[in-house]
Amino acid sequence: MGCVVQKYGGTSVGSVDRIRHVAQRVAKTWKAGRQVAVIVSAMAGETNRLIDLVHEVSPEPSEREYDVIVSTGEQVSIGLLSIALQDMGVPAESCLGFQIKVMTDSAHSKARILDIDPSRLKSVLDQGKVAVVAGFQGVDDNGNVTTLGRGGSDLSAVAVAAALKAEVCEIYTDVDGVYTTDPNMCVNARKIEKISYEEMLEMASLGAKVLQTRSVEFAMKHDVPIHVLSSFREVSGTYVVKEEPSMEKVLVTSVAYNKDEAKVSLRRVPDRPGVAAKIFNPLASANIVVDMIIQNISREGFTDLTFTVPKGDLKKAIDILQPTAEELEVPEIVTDEKVSKISIIGVGMKTHAGVAAKMFQVLFDEGINIEMISTSEIKISCVIKSKYTELAVRALHDAFELGDEEAEA
Repeated sequence: MGCVVQKYGGTSVGSVDRIRHVAQRVAKTWKAGRQVAVIVSAMAGETNRLIDLVHEVSPEPSEREYDVIVSTGEQVSIGLLSIALQDMGVPAESCLGFQIKVMTDSAHSKARILDIDPSRLKSVLDQGKVAVVAGFQGVDDNGNVTTLGRGGSDLSAVAVAAALKAEVCEIYTDVDGVYTTDPNMCVNARKIEKISYEEMLEMASLGAKVLQTRSVEFAMKHDVPIHVLSSFREVSGTYVVKEEPSMEKVLVTSVAYNKDEAKVSLRRVPDRPGVAAKIFNPLASANIVVDMIIQNISREGFTDLTFTVPKGDLKKAIDILQPTAEELEVPEIVTDEKVSKISIIGVGMKTHAGVAAKMFQVLFDEGINIEMISTSEIKISCVIKSKYTELAVRALHDAFELGDEEAEA
């Protein structure tokens, strides 16, 4: 039988008892005759503990040493899981990122995977062992430990699955699949049996926490099927796969929201060639992701420029923008952290008209003002005041009939 990659997040390995439970699930797959590579995160809360330690020592630590420290949580997890498997009679071998050569660039704390040499992993698997791999970490050309950013173990799992040409990459989490929206916000949210890479990518980038954005990008590029499953319940999950013709029949697949956005407005920006590049190039160089951008109509040679950045990057963004604003004689930079981005997603939008109009009408009917709008082929996003987030999500979820009828009953 073929190879399967399984990934278990921090909650799934949050205690010794849970690690033993994971070991039982891995053992079951191995005993069924399949080769198994397991990617494991640090135990729940451990990465945050390590980050806090770093910042107790220094408010601005060396990025290289930061990665050396925060990557150690996964080392503990893979060791414990390997021991638990061995105690069950299942041969297992732990592997750190540098040992299997997860090659990355040198962008510490948000490194990108360049290549994986699968030879050591294949050797472990061919010996009949379970390969237990540390997620979240890699190594650059200079031999320095790197980390992939929060949620990076998802990316590790998909990359390993691609390198091994695995049949599927199973992502085990504390939820049992991908839902039409956050079940904590809508009690009638429905689990989606199958979703396209494109839709999942939009959901991940727009605030859904089930999968990390870069992991979905990697899966789509290398055609790795992902199966999102629960670590705690043995029920069917959600498959993330190539788009299929039947998917276009569904107008809207899901409603997503993101409260981690901040809005930045530069008032009276000179409206001439090169100014936008002068503003956004320094932000890009600092790896600050700029999302929605609106430029007002020019009046008397000046315009207002508004865009969104992750809330955690707001202070850094303003510090970077300040010298440019002074050079351009921009009189004011206005920020707003009390905003949310609400989005509807669905590949069916490619072939159906009137979706945007319906979304805008629903928000209007609820008295919710739209501050910014952005679109793609398969999504429409609106920035609104954060206090209306729950109201907007529920109204859109109902309007596009995404609910589970049994839950409603």
